[in-house]
Amino acid sequence: MQRTLTTIHLLLAAFLLPIALMFATTGALYTVSIKGNYVETSRTLELSAPLTPELSSLTQVAEGALAAEGVEVPSGAASVKKAGTGYELEWTGAERDVLLKPTSDPLKATIVIKDTTSWRHLVQLHKAKGSDVAKAISVLWAIGLVVILCSGLLMAWNVPAYRRKALGAGALGLATFVLYVFLG
Repeated sequence: MQRTLTTIHLLLAAFLLPIALMFATTGALYTVSIKGNYVETSRTLELSAPLTPELSSLTQVAEGALAAEGVEVPSGAASVKKAGTGYELEWTGAERDVLLKPTSDPLKATIVIKDTTSWRHLVQLHKAKGSDVAKAISVLWAIGLVVILCSGLLMAWNVPAYRRKALGAGALGLATFVLYVFLG
């Protein structure tokens, strides 16, 4: 049993280390407002009909404008957001964000394309703005992390010399978590 736990623990840790480093680094730096940047372009669109605050019609206009520019649509979800007294389409992804905003002229709109820099791309993946494949890998990473932690704890539990240390560290970890929740 101990040998199997050690093998699972070792292989998962080695396999998941690059993803773990990305999540740890992007999360820590995001916490201190290091989020990466965008390279932003915008242009005015001529419309055949005024925009309406409906998600499907706004995404259709954005898709047409992006196709005309030869730009792929963002990999994440689109939503209609309140902007001042009006609204805008916000469509986010790992490689780019897109904003579609009405203007004072009902037959014109502004489209803003914000391409991510390399660091911002990693931050967007951390925030689940990537493709379905990226999201699936993130879920597998989370499951793998829990398995690594549980297998490490079980290995410590199975060795009497480490059992008491593991219980103490677990109690300290639980207390730290409670402080984190209540003082955060």
